[in-house]
Amino acid sequence: MRGEALLNRPVWNALSGAQNHLSFGNNVARRFAPQYGPLTAAIDYSEDGFAALRDLEIGETGLWVFDEFIPVNPIGFEILLCVPCVQMIAYEATDAPLELDMIELNDYDAPEMLALAELTRPGPFSTHTHQLGQFIGFKANGKLVAMAGERMKLAGFAELSGVCTHPDYRGRGHAKALSQIITNRIIARGEKPFLHTYQGNDVAINLYQSLGYQARATVHLTVLKPAW
Repeated sequence: MRGEALLNRPVWNALSGAQNHLSFGNNVARRFAPQYGPLTAAIDYSEDGFAALRDLEIGETGLWVFDEFIPVNPIGFEILLCVPCVQMIAYEATDAPLELDMIELNDYDAPEMLALAELTRPGPFSTHTHQLGQFIGFKANGKLVAMAGERMKLAGFAELSGVCTHPDYRGRGHAKALSQIITNRIIARGEKPFLHTYQGNDVAINLYQSLGYQARATVHLTVLKPAW
């Protein structure tokens, strides 16, 4: 599988490709190591696929299956959540971002990044998610109040992710500026940026469209928990 077709199954193709070393499993099912987050996929959702998923380390958050397919009748699991998401992609860099006193984030900032993600819930974020790619942020009065970064990596593609702003600082353009910087950096590397947001989240969709993103496909987030 090559080109944009890789994005049809982003987690499977990331974990069986460029980010294989950050995951565990086998050639039937894989997940990110727990410190990076719960994203999971199987090569298919047959009886063998569900058996391989059950062999993975599952943890309290369950397995977050992110795929073009909805796992139907998941043997040995119950479905806690199943929601459609819009996958968006950008092809060209946009104009210079808004003026922002942006900083590069690193391991030193990890506790604040995790706290901000837990407060705003931009998607699954764990203790080492920030190590999946570059992350940048904005601080006010010494406190991290907005950030954006990268998560999944596929051949020729990188995912914009972890975009969030503290509720007290929303409406000031921080998320847009940080997202634009990450987007332009990905394009400058010769890759195409893509992202995911919940279907119906018009505020986020409109923001990303203003940065040149366009809807590409619908993928489904299904959270599975062992039935036993």
